[in-house]
Amino acid sequence: MFARKIRAEYEDGGRMVLCPLKWLDSFSMRNFTNASVFDDTVPVADGLIEIGTNVPLDQLREAMEDWFRRKSYLSKESKLSLEEL
Repeated sequence: MFARKIRAEYEDGGRMVLCPLKWLDSFSMRNFTNASVFDDTVPVADGLIEIGTNVPLDQLREAMEDWFRRKSYLSKESKLSLEEL
């Protein structure tokens, strides 16, 4: 079910930093999007999540970025990067 490994990083002062597990847990544990497609996400470690084959990476990035900004984890200037490993 969680066949894809994804590295999650954000830009901080011009360098890329792994998203803390706390952030990833916060997103995965809170179904704020009402989009069941994001139910297939499991945080594994800092900067690493596993997702199902039907999870669209672009939509996931947008939803995570929105959630992280609402939680004040990300500034308006910071960008989130998700890369399939």
